Amino acid sequence: MYNNKKVIAVLPAYNAAATLEKTYNEIPFNLVDEVILCDDASTDNTVELAKSIGIQHVIKHDNNKGYGGNQKSLYNKALDLGGDIVIMLHPDYQYTPKLIPSMVNIIGDELYPVVLGSRILGKGALKGGMPIYKYIANRFLTLFQNILINYKLSEYHTGYRAFSREVLESINFNANSDDFVFDNQMLSQIVYHGFDIGEVTCPTKYFDEASSINLKRSIKYGLGVLAVSLSHRINKIGLIKSKIYTKK
Repeated sequence: MYNNKKVIAVLPAYNAAATLEKTYNEIPFNLVDEVILCDDASTDNTVELAKSIGIQHVIKHDNNKGYGGNQKSLYNKALDLGGDIVIMLHPDYQYTPKLIPSMVNIIGDELYPVVLGSRILGKGALKGGMPIYKYIANRFLTLFQNILINYKLSEYHTGYRAFSREVLESINFNANSDDFVFDNQMLSQIVYHGFDIGEVTCPTKYFDEASSINLKRSIKYGLGVLAVSLSHRINKIGLIKSKIYTKK
């Protein structure tokens, strides 16, 4: 608990057995009340391991629903459990759980209702092993989005995020894609509905066991990001009204 707010960490998992326990052991349980893991039809023993190390809530998808579909299950469950602050932490150990206290404090003290762990703030992205093509694409897409969405973030593509309950209850995240562009749609929805976003510097870690999408999927994601940005601007000026921008 933090300021009488229930804190829940949600872990979107796919073949995460090699890094799950290390990630879980670094979660600050003096702040985090409950952990939810959603396994998206892994082929390894992620589910069994999650239960054996004590994760309270384990959701298993019998069929792979995609990264966005995984998050939908997690956020809906977190709201059902009464979460007031919900942190998405990847169980592949690419993002350090040691930033959770900072993210919880920012939301719990009502400084910002959304916090992102940015790999771009500072100069650690390339030093931490981010592939150069991903870094260049990140910078280009972020510039494009900052212009079209009319907001300013250091990056829109981090998977380390924390949300207040109010945000998750307000945006229609269930209408989003089940693919990787889900993350980008969420940020577009958040800005569209007038919520502010804070950022904290997050160390970058790329290693063999860390999950990463290949070049083909990266290109598909990039095109999806461009489409989200254009849709955001068109909806904002009132030319159309997409379902994802309607409130719950």
